Amino acid sequence: MMQQIEFGAPWGKVLKTATVLTVGLIFVVTAGILVFGGSEPVVKIVAVSVPAIILVAALFFTVRGYVLTQDAIFVKRLVWRTRLTLDGLHSVTGDAHAMQGAFRVFGNGGLFSFSGEFWNRKLGRFRALATDPSRAIVLRYPQRTIVITPHDPQQFIMRARTLIKTRDFPV
Repeated sequence: MMQQIEFGAPWGKVLKTATVLTVGLIFVVTAGILVFGGSEPVVKIVAVSVPAIILVAALFFTVRGYVLTQDAIFVKRLVWRTRLTLDGLHSVTGDAHAMQGAFRVFGNGGLFSFSGEFWNRKLGRFRALATDPSRAIVLRYPQRTIVITPHDPQQFIMRARTLIKTRDFPV
């Protein structure tokens, strides 16, 4: 039987603030358009549907947690899991400043999660699947770098390093 270790993905202050401000801004702009945007039905439909699509899309990509197994790390999303193989993973390190100064190249920069492609001087281009940058763990593969943020970074690092070292040996 394959062992699974689950880790939560708590929201950090930055994510909470960004989500509340973004949802509030979307609500205010939508309400303003509905109240002051005239009586055109198309305007009202667009004013409601575009923000709804943005919110639902971001919600689907939210990070709800992480599952560490003998051969992969699964990032739990709202209705699916993103699989990150342990094959080729050559380092797992904690770095509370890994995402500092990061620019979003493509993806979500703080509405329910930090998900997508980012860049900063420290890591270069990396993929984030994160909720609290202060808990950042950097996964380095030969051709890519990924940042995740489990609730207990030290425990995750210890467990992942053990699996990487022993995964080629039968139990």
